Order: sequence, then structure tokens, then C-alpha cells
Amino acid sequence: MANSLSQSSTEDICKQVHGSLGNLSILVRVLAGQLSQHECQKTREKYKEMYGEDLYEIFRHKIHGTTSKTCMILSSLMLNPHERDAIVAKNAIFKERDRVDYKALIEIYVGRKSSHFFLIQQAYQSKFRRHLDQDIMNIEPPHSYQKILMALAASHKAHSAQVSVHIGKCDAQRLFQTGEGRCGEFKIDEGVVLEILSKRSIPQLNLTLSIFKHIYGHTYTKALEASIKGGTTDEGDLERIIVSQSETDMNKIRKIYKNVYGMDMRDAIIESFPIGDYRDLLLALTMKTSIDND
Repeated sequence: MANSLSQSSTEDICKQVHGSLGNLSILVRVLAGQLSQHECQKTREKYKEMYGEDLYEIFRHKIHGTTSKTCMILSSLMLNPHERDAIVAKNAIFKERDRVDYKALIEIYVGRKSSHFFLIQQAYQSKFRRHLDQDIMNIEPPHSYQKILMALAASHKAHSAQVSVHIGKCDAQRLFQTGEGRCGEFKIDEGVVLEILSKRSIPQLNLTLSIFKHIYGHTYTKALEASIKGGTTDEGDLERIIVSQSETDMNKIRKIYKNVYGMDMRDAIIESFPIGDYRDLLLALTMKTSIDND
């Protein structure tokens, strides 16, 4: 929706949601198809004021007595981006023993602005009474990605907006030569990666990664994520990316997807998932345009 919901229309949406809690098709159409994520969060606030219940908890636990994939995505739409990322980080660290989802953590540490990242840390501490950095440091068994994540956290604390193309080219070359360029396949040289990540600001790192892609024809983070063992299923990755990127980068993602695979994301989702509320929800989020820019 182009305009923010008015007080009266927010109440109307809440009434419609309240009367449709047994009908996921209507909830998907209203919450994912008609509202921006910011409006979903406003609806959550108004719904709790009107009915004394939290839509986030309702979608997670109360609909049909089970927690479906559709309900889980709807519940995530009720959260602000910082709280949602904090929950993703918590689940990535603790959800399954010995199966830390480093891919999800790398997405957060690399893909979020520094201002957003600090809010994630605050939300994590407020919600779980724990420190995100400390939980990552305490992961067992130890893994080299722990040090990489901590170096990225240090990069978020470097506030300088000044960037250097020369430094970017040098860093990109070092990352290639000490990684895949060394033996034809990607292998992390931990010392080089940690040095670059901990000494450069996030804007400088973004420039380096852009230069890396321009020179070598593919992204460094793609190779980095591909080397991570374990992690979530493809469906879990898909859901996380679509929810976090809808309305911000989804236009760009759809364009890149079509260029790479020669197929529209909408058609790919239709072919990959059976008819139903889950597929409709993924389609609704995938087709959203850029609205809520952070």
C-alpha cells in the first residue's frame, strides 16, 4: 500500500484478521498481499490494544493448534527487522546442537548496515537477556567462522565513511590469491580474512566485495557461504531471504535471479511448491515492490 494505514483502517484490518484466524488464505492475502511489513507491525500493536492478544504469538502457537510454515512466516511479519534478525541469530546459534547455522549469521553480519546491526544487538540483549557477541564466542565446538563473525562485528564499530578504491583492489586481490586462487577451490586463509574484516569499515568492505565481483566474476561471500558446512535447509534459507529482503531489495533479487537462471522467480516458486497458502505467501512477498527502505 502506498500510504500508511490510518487509525480507522488499522482497526478495520484488525477486525478482519480477528474474524479470519481460522482461514489462512485470507490472512495471507491481507497481511502479505495488501500490507507492507511496517503496516503489519502497526496492525500487531493495534490488535493487542483491541483484543489483548499478540498476533506474533497467535501465529506461532494458536492457529489450528499447530505451527505451520505459513504461520511461522506470518508471525515473522509481525516483528520489526531488528527483532526478527535477533531471533534468527538466536535460532542459528542454539536451535540444533552441533549444527550452528553460520550461513544465517554471515547474512546478518555482512548484509546489514551498521546502524541496523547495533539495533539487532540491542534487541537480542533485550529479548533474551544475553549478549550476541558472547554467545557466538562461546559456540562449541570452536569454528573458524566464530572469529570471522567477531571481526565483522569490529568492522561495524568502525564509523568512517571514507573509502579507498586502491585499498579495495588490494584487499580483493589478497582474498582471491589466499583463497580459491591458491589451489583452484575455495579455502579460507583465516589470518588474511580476519585482518581485512577487523581493520576495514563496513563501507570499505562493501567496496572491496564489489571490486572482487567485478574482477573475478562472482561474489566472495557466495564462495564463503558455499564453504560453510551444515546449516538450514534450502526452504529455510528461501523463507529467511524473502522475508528479510521483501520491499527493500526484492526488485533487484528478482532481476538478478532471472539473469542468472533465465526464469522469473514467480514462475520458479509456482513450479517448486504445490498449490496452497504457503506458495501464495511466498509469491505475495516475492512480488512486493520497494517500500520499506531502512
